[in-house]
Amino acid sequence: MLRRLWLVFAQAVTVALAVLFVVQTLRPPWLRQAAPAAPTAGAAAPDQATASAAARKSIDRGEGSNRGERAGQGGQGGFAGSYAEAARRAMPAVVNIYTSKVLRHPKVDDPILRQMLDRYGSEVQRITSLGSGVITTASGYVVTNNHVVEAADEISVALADGRRVDAKLVGADPDTDLAVLRIALPNLPVIAFGQSERLRVGDVVLAIGNPFDVGQTVTMGIVSALGRSNLNINAYEDFIQTDAAINQGNSGGALVDTNGQLVGINTAIYSLRSGGSVGIGFAIPAATIAQVVDQLIQTGHVRRGYFGIEPYDITPEIASAHNLDRSEGVVVNTVIRDAPAGRAGMKPDDVLLSINGDVVTGSRTMLTQIAKLEPGSNAAVRVLRRGREVELKVSVGERPPPDER
Repeated sequence: MLRRLWLVFAQAVTVALAVLFVVQTLRPPWLRQAAPAAPTAGAAAPDQATASAAARKSIDRGEGSNRGERAGQGGQGGFAGSYAEAARRAMPAVVNIYTSKVLRHPKVDDPILRQMLDRYGSEVQRITSLGSGVITTASGYVVTNNHVVEAADEISVALADGRRVDAKLVGADPDTDLAVLRIALPNLPVIAFGQSERLRVGDVVLAIGNPFDVGQTVTMGIVSALGRSNLNINAYEDFIQTDAAINQGNSGGALVDTNGQLVGINTAIYSLRSGGSVGIGFAIPAATIAQVVDQLIQTGHVRRGYFGIEPYDITPEIASAHNLDRSEGVVVNTVIRDAPAGRAGMKPDDVLLSINGDVVTGSRTMLTQIAKLEPGSNAAVRVLRRGREVELKVSVGERPPPDER
């Protein structure tokens, strides 16, 4: 009898072990759902389970890990690294500018040419062009590039909210390629000016405009360089270089920082034959814009200092020919008769070293230094003449308009 009981016990234990082995090996779904998570490191297991449950709940609400990333963006919404808030602030104040002008064919006596004109077009042809601009005041002043509105017969401005209105040209400055328009509309959005002088190479910037008339577009890049000059684009050059995509139609549009504040007006690109962006764009700094626009609004033109000299840069060959031991400064090639520099005693072949204590490094920077001087003021100028430094006092004149130079 005892032997029989032992045999039954042994068989039961064997069956139980077999069942346990199968369950542990196959882990059926009903067991996985019911079984609690196995602790891994003492009291850490309950905390981990709680965190996992909270994460699942957060994901179910559509929050996920971006909730913490949003906090890093000042609670403005969007994903980490998003510049949506900067774009939202600036875009309403960026406008599309449409211009048109009438091109009249000259009257010709040649019968063949006359026949071609009659066949392919009338004597009058309307040319249209596209650009962008920025609303800078609630009273309706719009800043754009001079080349966008130059010689236009008609100018119209289209706002981001769908309104469209004719614009009047207030003033233009070809030397910096800036122009000011005015529109008569209520409740205008206005862009805030940033401090372009605080920009650093590597700062993120956004370009906003209407490339190829596809509609308002935002592109992103960084500040690639500052103080770009000697590009032969404008008479006065102090460009912000950026790799934000700028294309035809972007001219006059806004370059803004990550706060949505205006730091420049997009004005030109370096381009290959295709005419598209290759990642080298140039913008006029906000500091220059503020100075020029204020004068255009007040007087319709910009007053700049004037010496009346024609300089050239010092090259190694010129330094050798003049026995100069320096590469800084510019050589005065010509002094215009009765100009301020001539009246002060400046002569050809003088090497201009400094203006009011600021070192002259080249002809482009010299032009900008003189332009910033107030007409009617006196400037202390230091020149090198036959190996001897000479101090001159120049009574600054006013730079004449382009058509009078």
